[in-house]
Amino acid sequence: MERQTVEQTDSGPPQDGTRPAGPLTASAHFPSSAGSVAEARRYVREVLTDWQVPELADDAVLATSELATNAVAYAGTAFEVRCRLEDDDLQIEVCDHHPLRRPAMPGLEASGGRGLPSVARLATAWGVNYDRTTKGIWFRLSRGATGPAPLPVDFTVSAAPPVEARRSRADMAVDAVAGTVDAVRDLLSADGAAVLLAERDGRLTLEASAGLPADVPTTQLTMGGAGDIGGTPWVWRDGADRPLATAMRAGSLVGAPLQAQGRLIGLLVATAAEPGRFEESDGSRIARIADEMALTLERARLGELERSWRGWLSFVAEASDLLAGTLDQERTMALVAQLVVPRLATWCAVYTVDDTGTAGPSYVWHTDENKSDGLRGLLDHLPPGPPIEVPGPWPAWSAAPESARETAGPIADDTVYGFPMVARGRRIGMIVIGRPAGDHFPRGALDLAEELSRRAALAVDNARLYSAQTAMSQALQRSLLPPDIPAIPGLEVAVVYEPAGEGSEVGGDFYDVFSCAPDPTTGRPTWRFAIGDVCGTGPAAAAVTGLARQAMRILAAEGMRVPAVLARLNALILGEGARSRLLTLLHGEITPRPGADGMRIAMVSAGHPPPLVLDPDGRVREVGTPQPLLGVFDEVDFTADTIELHRGQVLLCVTDGVTERRAGNRLLGDAQGLERLLAECAGLSAGAVAAHIQRAVRDYGPEPSGDDVALIVLRVS
Repeated sequence: MERQTVEQTDSGPPQDGTRPAGPLTASAHFPSSAGSVAEARRYVREVLTDWQVPELADDAVLATSELATNAVAYAGTAFEVRCRLEDDDLQIEVCDHHPLRRPAMPGLEASGGRGLPSVARLATAWGVNYDRTTKGIWFRLSRGATGPAPLPVDFTVSAAPPVEARRSRADMAVDAVAGTVDAVRDLLSADGAAVLLAERDGRLTLEASAGLPADVPTTQLTMGGAGDIGGTPWVWRDGADRPLATAMRAGSLVGAPLQAQGRLIGLLVATAAEPGRFEESDGSRIARIADEMALTLERARLGELERSWRGWLSFVAEASDLLAGTLDQERTMALVAQLVVPRLATWCAVYTVDDTGTAGPSYVWHTDENKSDGLRGLLDHLPPGPPIEVPGPWPAWSAAPESARETAGPIADDTVYGFPMVARGRRIGMIVIGRPAGDHFPRGALDLAEELSRRAALAVDNARLYSAQTAMSQALQRSLLPPDIPAIPGLEVAVVYEPAGEGSEVGGDFYDVFSCAPDPTTGRPTWRFAIGDVCGTGPAAAAVTGLARQAMRILAAEGMRVPAVLARLNALILGEGARSRLLTLLHGEITPRPGADGMRIAMVSAGHPPPLVLDPDGRVREVGTPQPLLGVFDEVDFTADTIELHRGQVLLCVTDGVTERRAGNRLLGDAQGLERLLAECAGLSAGAVAAHIQRAVRDYGPEPSGDDVALIVLRVS
């Protein structure tokens, strides 16, 4: 993250710790990744804490989270967060680099994209700015303004609230509805009256009633059972063959739709036990009452939505933080399921798409572990197919063979919904959630599950891309290292290589040990070794590593001496032009001494940490003459330093990942730290020396090493 902060005041910061009087501005840039959303939230909270306006932090963080998520998920670009505080007004703007994509402002019932409605409810004002390269969505908060009422501390989305709980939250509005139901019953001389509200899945829930039989099966009422009611009142003089009338034990029924903003939100009905009780005029009378009641219910619903919005945003923000915290695909899918269960559903299955486009269950989670096997077995027996395209009841649930349904038991009758996971324009899977039959999903739970599926898709896709990148990088790294180390008579050889980080990027360090043609003058066998460090990491560094390693082997096979090899390699690197990278390299040739008494080594150290020699008595000395690193100067004349190793002596060659291992302000190589470490290895084998150095590097600092580590140990046996 690039962070740029500028503060401007008229007279400088006050000395008493109060907030400066002048306008304050701050900005930060974030890359296009899921983790950037959490970073943006932390950044805004830090800025507002520094500016001493913590009372605005919660709303500012939530609104910033939604806009940052939209920038990553929809615009797909890096983004900038700009903060400005002047007097009591705070303005925050999130700018992406996709000015041609206009932000959509969905309605409250939209199936996704609630970023802007969230901002609209939290902020005192908001808007959009365009220029040639960016689109900025800003919002303003005022210290003097009051936002939506906070949620009660026991807010939960894990289950549908009972009728009594909904009435207590809707306050006077629901009391008025109950009074109206009594009035309708009296006005029409009906036996009973009721208000039925429509859920997202088409079910009707009993909101208020008067005079209905106690055994009315409210869980079986659906909009489909009400018939094609349209937007006008209706009178059923004979309730026979009418599912709604049958469910309400009515011989006759009169009703009218409850509509708000062109949307059907429920029904107002009056019932009588015997047929023929109601006339067409009763339909007109109940319609006028329904129109007034619809406005009352819609205001109550919007008020309830207003109060629950902050809790909804908090849940989504928490889920986004957790999902952004892992780049492991399996762990991400497990986290998605555990966020859903038990908050939103009794069980959850996360499906992913294979190479053929078929969706299959990758992770299944149930609140009751004893039912997990039956659930998994039922899901495995469902016919394979592509992921769903739109959220809604999951039709595939009923397609399991009867034998699998019997094995699963009551789970087979669960109410099940599916939500597609779409990331970067591709359907990568779906989330399937279920509840026991009769325990229908409240609207809020389905909305949250849909929003979570959108964010989970991005997290799963990021994890998948990261896994693919890591596998590719590790394969490339393996290709840049020798497949094996040759056996050299009379010489023990041990090597260590540890890339920095999590393995998602190719390191710049490398080593090689290989045999080459016999010495042309003596006829004795020879071997070459090399250890180097390319400036930087990633594909550009890997290209130089591959060039250096292969060039050394080819040139050695042609009989070139070590100094000539480095001169040719230097020319090759410079020939890469702007793509070239600096390279430090220690390259040497190993030749047995006459009479099998040790080894003679001719080597060149081109800008590399000098090698160390350990004598059997524990003395350590530095050998080799420093010479220019590769990729800087033309026409460099390299010269070889020749040393002789006798029985028990050790030559240690390392990269700067060893010498520059950091612990606070200290480096491992400071004050001859590596020499002292090597002196402790007197009498050890080459493998034991390498393990001792490797362990010391790991344990030197509390934080993981930020650089690659490579070393070669040669010991005359």
